[in-house]
Amino acid sequence: MSILKSLCSAFLMYSRIPVPRVKWSEENRRFSLVFFPLVGAVTGGLLVLWRMAVDYLGINSLLFSAVACVIPIIVSGGIHLDGFCDVIDAQGSCAPKEKKLEIMSDPHIGSFAAIGLAVYFILQFGLFSCVNSFRAVSVVALGYSLSRTLSALCAITFKSAKNDGSLQSFVKPADKLTSIILLSVFLASVFAGMLLIDLIAGAAALALSAAALVFFRFFSYKSFGGITGDLAGFFLQICEIVVLLGAAATEIYRQIGI
Repeated sequence: MSILKSLCSAFLMYSRIPVPRVKWSEENRRFSLVFFPLVGAVTGGLLVLWRMAVDYLGINSLLFSAVACVIPIIVSGGIHLDGFCDVIDAQGSCAPKEKKLEIMSDPHIGSFAAIGLAVYFILQFGLFSCVNSFRAVSVVALGYSLSRTLSALCAITFKSAKNDGSLQSFVKPADKLTSIILLSVFLASVFAGMLLIDLIAGAAALALSAAALVFFRFFSYKSFGGITGDLAGFFLQICEIVVLLGAAATEIYRQIGI
């Protein structure tokens, strides 16, 4: 029963998908991070279904790209984009670490975040317009689970910049060893799935996501002294777009026939 409650806790926190409400207790959040990638699986599944509808109905690539950008927001409610914006604002301030952490706690959006969000969506829209094959879209769909798996592993294994916050409410009660093992198994499954679906696109996506992880580790420690919930959301968004970049670059490579 506690496993199901952990599942519900994960979906209640990180998605807008209707699930039974459970008591907000540490026991019910013990394995929540393990189920975090399943939110990505739902997002990826919806993207694949949308691509199938686009191919069947002959919908143009612009509308496909627009809806593809919106699907993750519908599922998550924008919680990770909120973290992305907070980090962009904090980093743009060029303030000391302590002040940056204060800025990330501010619920208001600043000019740096607005600019960063606009750039992100323009780039995401353009990259989606380059992803035309069903195989490449499937790789991108798996990227939503990949980003959440890596984000959960970072939350458990990286140093925390704060002793409180939404992220710590899931990290502190977590069965860390079990969570790391299960998340690693899930990560390996996602890796295998990407490579089996499309070897080149999958390899490109995985290489870029690995580079993003290395960058995130360096960036979060240097700029903030560790990670927070906002930084975990920031990484998730970066990981998703680099997976999309890998798939789009593969499509372009095949089209020009280099």
